[in-house]
Parts: sequence; structure tokens; C-alpha cells
Amino acid sequence: MPVINSKKEQGKDVAVQGTNDSSVVSKVSAAAQGYFNDQFLKHFVCKVSRRAPLINRGYYVRMKAVDHCVKQFFYATESCLRRQILSLGAGFDSLFFRLYVEGALKSVTVFEVDFPEVAQRKAALISSNACLMDALPDWESVSTQQTNGVFIRSGHYNLLGVDVRKEQEVEATLNKAGLQRDVPTLVLSEVVLTYMETQWSDAVIGWAAKLLPQSLFVMYEQIHPDDPFGQVMQNHFLKLNSTIHALKQYPDSNAQTQRFIQQGWEKCVCLDMNEFYLDLLHEDEKQRVEGLEPFDEFEEWHQKCSHYFILTASKGSMTSQALLTLPKVPSIPRMTPQWLRNPPLSVKPVSGSACVEAVGMASAVLGSGLILLTGGSGRAGRDTAARVLIKEQAGWKCASVYPQGDRVVSVYQTLTPVPGGGAVLLGGRTSPLNPVGSVVSVTFDLGDQPSQSTVQLSFKNMVCTGIGPKPRWRHTSTCISHGDKTFLFVFGGRTDKDPVLGDAHFLCLENNHWTEIPVDGIVPEARHSHSACPYRGGLVVFGGLGKSGRPLGDAFHLRPTSSGFCWEKIILHPSPVPRYSHSAHVINENLVVVGGVWLQADGVPGVAVINLTTGACVEIQLDTSAVPWPLMLHSFCSELLDSEGAELMLIGGGGNCFSFGTHLNLHPVTLDLRPIL
Repeated sequence: MPVINSKKEQGKDVAVQGTNDSSVVSKVSAAAQGYFNDQFLKHFVCKVSRRAPLINRGYYVRMKAVDHCVKQFFYATESCLRRQILSLGAGFDSLFFRLYVEGALKSVTVFEVDFPEVAQRKAALISSNACLMDALPDWESVSTQQTNGVFIRSGHYNLLGVDVRKEQEVEATLNKAGLQRDVPTLVLSEVVLTYMETQWSDAVIGWAAKLLPQSLFVMYEQIHPDDPFGQVMQNHFLKLNSTIHALKQYPDSNAQTQRFIQQGWEKCVCLDMNEFYLDLLHEDEKQRVEGLEPFDEFEEWHQKCSHYFILTASKGSMTSQALLTLPKVPSIPRMTPQWLRNPPLSVKPVSGSACVEAVGMASAVLGSGLILLTGGSGRAGRDTAARVLIKEQAGWKCASVYPQGDRVVSVYQTLTPVPGGGAVLLGGRTSPLNPVGSVVSVTFDLGDQPSQSTVQLSFKNMVCTGIGPKPRWRHTSTCISHGDKTFLFVFGGRTDKDPVLGDAHFLCLENNHWTEIPVDGIVPEARHSHSACPYRGGLVVFGGLGKSGRPLGDAFHLRPTSSGFCWEKIILHPSPVPRYSHSAHVINENLVVVGGVWLQADGVPGVAVINLTTGACVEIQLDTSAVPWPLMLHSFCSELLDSEGAELMLIGGGGNCFSFGTHLNLHPVTLDLRPIL
């Protein structure tokens, strides 16, 4: 076990203390934007800085989960004459002051423990602030020379400076401050123990179980270190010299649960933050939060929530009543993917120099070895240029082409090839408050030898008649036939005011008229970020994100009829894990679904193959060992490279990984589908 007082460990301790400073700034930002009410946090920062909506939501759900557990503990122990809260690694947390304002400190004493340096800074901030001092009328001044680990002492609040890893010192300091072992105690640990070597954090968990026979341990930490998001998360903390340790030995909820049982806790419940948010928050509260700021980072939000958990472990019959409890029928029940036993499908970077770092692009094949990419957002923001991937003898290269005609700059648009050449670009957004309603004709001239200098693009806004769809993004646009005419079928998506759309529209490409065509059958649930592929003169829709913010795993066939079209639900067996932000193609009567985001299974989606005749479904894992970066397959696009469907190119993808930085896939990759054809 490493020596705690070594210079190397002291350097790591300083880095860990720095995470407190960045964390409190993010909490202040969330409070300032109305995510939760906390008038005290601002007194612990130099100035208020506004964070991105994704970070505000992340700190909101963290606060809400811990607050939920505190309230459950108070409810379970309300008949007790005395109760205690022991907050480990409390940093600049404001829980005590919030409880004071709420009048919730009756019979409650709060003990906060952190590094002496952090406790001393916090004590100085409190003692110099009248607003904070109002909550401590019986505050006892403790000389910095005679603290003996106690920096603030009062009837309801005690601030202790001691290294949590030093069990005997912690116990002695708590005894000195008045902690009573036989009193019901809530132990809080928010992203604290994971910064310790696992032997130390296990010892703390075991020590608390032995010391406090009537207690509830609440922990908020990270899980799932090995998938792409988990790798980016680990690398972030490694760069900060704040390695997160425990998730290597305890990588998921089940492992964390068993950890606490083995360390002496009697019962334990562990939920990831998607489960907490979707099943333990009231609908009106979720609607309130989701209306606070413009937001369109669903993939990153769900991945962040799948990589953090809230855990409750109990000792004693009284505190067991405060354990987290999911509804009898969870809205996102856990599923085990039915992985095919065949070897994983191989994914490899394309040969050549093609570099495409962007999310939310649209793609279309212009010809053999030519793929057009429009829209999207990369490290430099949205680009006014289109990109063309060109296959040359030495491999693929990417050329930027500035189209002639109308300017189109948006993300999550659709680009649909149309008969006779060219494509139609529809919708998208420039921001979550500004959806795009344009319909753009895309034409091109490749020249004799396609290259960056010979490919010419033209974008021209189409003048359409009839009643068209609302401006939207994250929709699908698919070419289908009715009678002797070709139509662009627009389905689903979202707007700045509509979280999901379920309407359908037909644009006749012969006369640019939005046409009413009868559609019968069971209409699919409204959704966005789904897939729609041409199939037997109609199309097949799969997955997406539904109205409730839960991924969908259903499939529908829009079948041509003599009078129009008819929706038919395809019965899938076994049911695939619901997902969204994937891509899909129909190959030989099979719907091949690639990537996406799911919430109900560990890991990340690979390839789902759905037989459209029988409804049989299998899941196949991907072998990404040849890809030298974490491959994130969401917000990406894909195109088949041959008529047999043997090879699929995956382009772009990635996103903003919470506060861990932006990760974008560096180069296109190819997926070999031959083993499943």
C-alpha cells in the first residue's frame, strides 16, 4: 500500500483538493440557473461562472440524488431524539446551511471531514461571512494553533480537518467533536473515496460499518471505466493527477453492491443516474428542469448518467427503511443483450489521410468512392464548407468544398439521395432555439477525375407548395414511391418547442409539392434520433428517443397500399435493447442497426441484425481493438461502400463528455459485415 505522507502522494492530495474548487464553481452555476435553490454556495467562490447546460444538469442530478437520500434518512429516523450526518470529503459543500434555512436541523448534528488545508480554508470563508455566520449562533472560535483537527465547533455543525485515510486520527477527532456511535448516522461520500487507493477506500467503508451500528451510507461515484466514455473519463482525471481507483476493481453497480456487503453493511441498493432521474424524480420536476435551458446533448447526458451511480447501504433495521427503492415496474428495466456467439465484427480505421472530426453530420453517396458530408459541428464549431470523402489509390482523403448558391450551416439535418442524381437536404438546427425549415436541392459535378479542385457542389433552396412540416432536426427523410411518383417522406424529429414529433409528411419530388397521402395502421410513437430505411417501396423505422426521454426498441414498416401507405408494427424476438442516435441499413431482408446509445444494458451497442421477414433479432459485438482511440458511435453517419453491403463506413461521431472535454472520432472507420451476410 502506498505511503500516505510520501511526496508523490502529497502531490496527488493537492490535485484531489483542486477538484473541490472546480466542483463548487459548477454547483454555483447550476444554482444560478435555477436548477436548485442554494443561496450559500456563492459565498465559497470568487465569482459566479456559467457552465454549459450539460454540466448544470449533471450537477443538478447529483445534488438531487443526495438530497433525496438525506430526506429519506430524515423520514426514517424522525422519531429519534438525536441524529447525525457525517460528510466525508465534504469540501465546500453547503448541506448544513441549506438544512438550517429549511429548519431541518432539529435534533441533527452535522460533522464534516476533509483535508486540514480544505477545512482551514472553509473555516476562514465561513468566519468572514456574515450570511454564513448567521447559521452558527453558538459557534466556538478555535485557534489555528490548537485545532487538534477541529476547525469549527457548534451545537449543530462541526468542521474537522483530518485525512479520511487515517482511521485512528479520524476516529479520535470525531470523538473529540462529539460524534455518538449509537445515534442513527447518515454517512455521505460524494466522489471522495474513489480518489484513494482501493485498499484505503475499502477500509473506510468497513470502518464506518463497524463504528456506526445504526447508519446509512450514501455514495456517489463513477462506474463503467472500460467503454469509450469511461476511457475518456479516466484519461481526464489522469491528466489532473487525480486518478480514480475504485471503479477498476468495482466497475459496475453489482460489484459496488457486493463491495459494501463484504465490508459489513447489511443491505445495499445501487442505481445509475439514469435510473434515478427517470424513475425517482416526479414528472413535473423533470419538466421544470428540462425547460430551464436550451438543450440538445441527449447522448452525452445519458452517457454521463450511466457512468455515475448513487448508492445506499444500511446497518440496523431503522436505516434500512431509507434505502433507495425503484418502482415495482421500472421504466428502464435492465436487459441482457442476446449476443451472438460468433466472433465480434471487425472495425478498422480507413486507409489514407481522411480526417473528419464532427458530430451531427448528414451523408450521401455521390458515386463509387465518393461520399458527401454536410452540416455537423467540430472543434471549430459549425463549418460552412461541405466535405467530400474521395477514395484514391493510396486510400481515402477528405476534401472541403464550398458549395455555390445558398448557404447551409446546421447540425442534425438529413441528406437524402434522389433518383436521377443529386440529393435533398432538409431541416437541421443552428442552435436548440433555432430549427431550420429550408428544403435544399443539392446537385454536383464530379469532373473527369474527382478531386478537391474538380468536385463542384450547388445548394439551392427549393420553393415548395402545400403545407409542409414544422422546421425540425433529428428527424428522418427517406425516398419512397407511390404510384408513378417519388416522395421524400419526413418523419419525427424535434423542434425548439416540441420535445418529440410524430407527424409524417410527403414531398413530391416531381413538382415540389407537400402532398396529403392516406396513411392507415398503428402510428409509431413520436420520436427523434431514430432511423428510417427504404424497404419494399416503403420504409422501416427503428428505435429513437421517445416523449418520456426513454429510448425505444420498436420497429415499424410503412407499407405501400393501393390508396397510400399503412403502418405495421414488426414483432421482434427477442426484443433488442432500446437505443437511439444509431444508424441503420437494409441489407438482404435484414435491418442492420449500428451503434447508438442505450440505457438498459452495460457496455455500448454493437450491431443488431433484425430479420424483417421473421422479426428475429440478434446482437453482435464489435472488435474495435484496431482503432487507436475510444470509438464513440453516436451522432455519426454511415454509408455502404458496395452493392452487396459487405462493408460499411462509419463517419464522425463523439461529443462533449460532460466536464471531461470533447471527444470526437478522428477518422472514418470501416465495419466488415461479411460474417453476418
